[in-house]
Amino acid sequence: MSGAAAPRRRGRPPRAADGDAPAARDRILEAARAEFSERGYEKTSVRGIARAAGVDSALVHHYFGTKEQVFEAAVEVAFAPALDAPAAVADGPLDGAGERLTRFALGLWENPATRAPLLAIVRSAVDNETAAAVFRRLIAAQLLRRIAGRLEPPDAELRAELAAAQLVGIVMLRHVIKAEPLASADPELIVERVAPVVQGHLTAP
Repeated sequence: MSGAAAPRRRGRPPRAADGDAPAARDRILEAARAEFSERGYEKTSVRGIARAAGVDSALVHHYFGTKEQVFEAAVEVAFAPALDAPAAVADGPLDGAGERLTRFALGLWENPATRAPLLAIVRSAVDNETAAAVFRRLIAAQLLRRIAGRLEPPDAELRAELAAAQLVGIVMLRHVIKAEPLASADPELIVERVAPVVQGHLTAP
């Protein structure tokens, strides 16, 4: 039939679905963070992300691939501010690194602009092993190894992980579980109590 439309081919969506490509990609990432935050990893779908971003689901696959890859891209963008943590450790004498790292980490969570996407990441990682694997891979590759590289061997990686575990545990109790009195405690009091412990993980014999 001469008027029949040509069958749609897999791969890159038609130009009309592209819109303004950089803006479309940013909308997809923003929609992905919101969907993962609201629904968690299990209940979020590529189709739902596409609908929220106002694009065709083929465009999501074109830019990011699978749902796991969309999650990893969204996590990396949201986690980007935390990648400055190695600089927080290295900037100044090592004997003050515990306080600097503690202030930096708690500051990310005290700021509503960075807390919301980080909460989405943590909640998804707790609920789903695929999301947890992505989170571990990102933390190991881009954060902990960089911190460990600034510490003394032979147990530098273990020291960095123990310091991170200390801070993650506090964040979970304060912002996810909302355990009192920690949830309402003054951030300065938390820094005062926790920084020496983090310092011990990093540099104590």
